Amino acid sequence: MQLDFSELETKKNPKEAGKRFEELVAAYFRKLKEDPINRIMDVKVEPSGEGGDGGRDILVTFNINDSVVTFSRKWVIQCKFHNSSISTSHLNKVNIPSLIHQYSADGYLLICKDVPAISTTNMFESLRKNCRFCYNYEIWSGSRFKDLLYTQTDIHKSFFPKYYQETLQFIRNNK
Repeated sequence: MQLDFSELETKKNPKEAGKRFEELVAAYFRKLKEDPINRIMDVKVEPSGEGGDGGRDILVTFNINDSVVTFSRKWVIQCKFHNSSISTSHLNKVNIPSLIHQYSADGYLLICKDVPAISTTNMFESLRKNCRFCYNYEIWSGSRFKDLLYTQTDIHKSFFPKYYQETLQFIRNNK
């Protein structure tokens, strides 16, 4: 049994899968504040809404307590639900450092359904290395995101109903 992003796709409207992927990402970040290990006091998730997003699908602000002080971290998040690797051409209309600055964020996170192309990975490494403002630049491949989702069982029922039912059946059969 594995999580399968194809469960986000519908035959009626295949383009809706990208929006469902964004909703999944937003749901994942909302659930993080419920985990006491994270020390997250609050999470604010702001989807970009309908229409062109200019490179920002979701804006996430974390209020974190490190046992001394509470501080905020803000991330601009871009979701890419493509069946192929994400190349720099998928991102070439976005000036990522300017986007981070525009939202007074600390970093940019690209979450891919599949994997980033080597050109994208190299671009992010260059941005990390050469950023004068110490912004963070991160990429999550689909497999990395799935690994994080496995522990979020509340999300399975809404976004992965087949996986959820298979898991319930497996538990019933092994009691």
